[in-house]
Amino acid sequence: MATTFTKDPAALLDYSWDWAPWLAEVGDTISSATVTVTGGITTVGEPAVNGAVVTQRVSGGPLGALCAMACQITTSSGLIDERSIYLSIADR
Repeated sequence: MATTFTKDPAALLDYSWDWAPWLAEVGDTISSATVTVTGGITTVGEPAVNGAVVTQRVSGGPLGALCAMACQITTSSGLIDERSIYLSIADR
């Protein structure tokens, strides 16, 4: 089940995906990560990979929108997986 956060349209915030449990299961590490967004939010910079955690900074979003952020990783052994979170854009 994907997680939903509330974000103000004026906020510039970081959101993270913790891949540690899954990476421990498969005995692997993150080689690369990409984050794609929909719904009017904007990525700021590249995703940061710190061990098993991928963090992406985002801005914007139209009031009332439900925006998706998908984080896709490739592991050192070539596995590819993706997880999504959602941002509900509202005044806070």
